[in-house]
Amino acid sequence: TALGAARTFLRTPRGKATRIILGSSSKVRRTLMDELCSEVGDGLLQYQVRTADIDEKAIRREKPEDLVTTLALAKAEAIKKKLEVEDNGNTLLITCDQVVVHEGRILEKPESEEEVRENVKGYAKSYPSTVGAIAVTELSTGKVELEIDVANIHFESIPEESVETLIKEGEVFWAAGGRLG
Repeated sequence: TALGAARTFLRTPRGKATRIILGSSSKVRRTLMDELCSEVGDGLLQYQVRTADIDEKAIRREKPEDLVTTLALAKAEAIKKKLEVEDNGNTLLITCDQVVVHEGRILEKPESEEEVRENVKGYAKSYPSTVGAIAVTELSTGKVELEIDVANIHFESIPEESVETLIKEGEVFWAAGGRLG
């Protein structure tokens, strides 16, 4: 299995020396990495977090696949510049981006409560999709592996009181399209 192969690699001298950096401030991505580390077990897989601190709104592309790819790569470049003073031998940098596409529009993190309400209400009428990109950069060589994933999401009508609770909790402001979960 892939998990078994990862465990075997991480026990080798090269695997033990591999440093992993998650280039994201996303709580969801950190949770996923924590779950992966736990699944690998034995403390074999560990990672550090660095953030790109780029102005994502300054980068625009018409096609969602182009936008998330460009943003994931821009985040990698910004973090690489911050890491130049460190020893980056045998380091993997993981950067990502995701948008929601609804009725032909690219939706990013909502900026207002009204935008969240409008998005969520629209999701019950016509289904949104998420478009995500993940870039894994080997810092010593500059080699980048890039993957794009598209997922269709099917929603039932969401009660207004549930939407208001989600707005109050605030997590919907940190997710593309105010996506719920």
